Amino acid sequence: MIILITGMSGTGKSTLIAALAARGHAAVDLDAPAYSEYRDTPDGREWMWREEAVDALLRASYSPLFVSGCASNQGRFYPMVSHIVLLTAPVDVMLDRLATRTTNDYGKRPGEVEEVLENTRAVEPLLRQRATLELDTTAPIEDTLARLIALVAE
Repeated sequence: MIILITGMSGTGKSTLIAALAARGHAAVDLDAPAYSEYRDTPDGREWMWREEAVDALLRASYSPLFVSGCASNQGRFYPMVSHIVLLTAPVDVMLDRLATRTTNDYGKRPGEVEEVLENTRAVEPLLRQRATLELDTTAPIEDTLARLIALVAE
């Protein structure tokens, strides 16, 4: 069983995947350099998963496996996952998290906040269409973790 945790920047993907790993679950952040990179495409510069690396990870024998991230080519992997969990948060919460986090500089450089706002407007609805579960991450982290871990029992 593979559970994909996705959502916009600042919704808590990295925090939750780290918390799952700390609790002993197989959990991988696909936004890490080993699995993702910016690429120039006909539509502009896009954050994309390194398809060979992600494919190899998803085909490995980990079960259950939690993965997190959001990339323009993630739909290619939907047939391989059991659940697609969309994390959401109000925009002001997302922007505050981006401004204050210390683990990632994305959201702090000029133009990135506008990019987050545009992605929330244009991309989040597309993710919502494919999600099997949507979680508002303003809830306590333990509640969100419990909901994610409960998916394994289904």
